[in-house]
Amino acid sequence: MEKIIMIGIMAVLLAIPLKKDKAEFGMLLILTACLLISFLALGRIGELLRYLKSLQKYLGSGSIYMKVLFKMIAVTYMAELGANLCRDAGYSAVAGQIEFYGKLMLLAVSIPVLASLFEVLIRFVPSGL
Repeated sequence: MEKIIMIGIMAVLLAIPLKKDKAEFGMLLILTACLLISFLALGRIGELLRYLKSLQKYLGSGSIYMKVLFKMIAVTYMAELGANLCRDAGYSAVAGQIEFYGKLMLLAVSIPVLASLFEVLIRFVPSGL
């Protein structure tokens, strides 16, 4: 964690003086730091994915729930990264639209789970209710 914090702080401290005269270089520096941190995070994400795949044994190899979970995690992180980069560049309207689309994608990805929940409810809830 300390390495990630230091990369972020160093990038910001180097970008601050560039903001006034060479804003485009400051933005490139920040973008580079974000990509470096993202690549470092991929190693940790790999560990998490291995753990989640071990949990998949309990749900069965064809479990739709784990597939949906993986898709939701991917959509969430991609939308957050894209929105943060746009917001940092000063384009908060674009960031808001990325977040909005990310939420729509989460809803779309979760539809199979909702459908399965409704199937269970229909099967086990008396029809008189």
